[in-house]
Amino acid sequence: MQVAVVTFDGFNELDSFIASALINRCRADGLAAFITTPTPVVTSMNGVQVRGQRPMEFVAEADAVLIGSGVTTRDVVADDGFIGGLRERLDPARQLVGSQCSGALVLARLGLVGGGMPACTDVKSRPFVEDCGVTVLDTPFHAEGNVATAGGCLASQYLAAWVITRMLGLEAARGVIEYVAAVGEG
Repeated sequence: MQVAVVTFDGFNELDSFIASALINRCRADGLAAFITTPTPVVTSMNGVQVRGQRPMEFVAEADAVLIGSGVTTRDVVADDGFIGGLRERLDPARQLVGSQCSGALVLARLGLVGGGMPACTDVKSRPFVEDCGVTVLDTPFHAEGNVATAGGCLASQYLAAWVITRMLGLEAARGVIEYVAAVGEG
């Protein structure tokens, strides 16, 4: 079972790295996450350069796709080529599809949120997501069927736990979250 963590220039390190790291704690159980990028190297909002582990074509074969956020998300959703390529590769009928923070703009552009499906996002992205006609919930996580959204930089754990629960079960997700939680918070 493979997870594509879609990461583009200007990405928020917390979104991509936390979700990937939590999911990769399940490698022994056959679940692995890969930083998936549109170019061989992407640069974070804080100047951290990362070499992608998989190209965007990997999205088509992944069992789950998580779309992070960043300072360039509005540019990303304005790129018809990027959105078209993502649309061709995504299949929410067979894949889990999630977003974090401004990644909800990508799901809105793809028609996966809105039209009755609300979304979670961060405070800064909220007006832009609402401008897409999407109702934004005041909660850190929401899922319906195979689509989920999380909001706030520290909401990566919700997306990762959702993916792990759906693919390996509640006990596997509980084990990962208890392992990374502070003493007394498990």
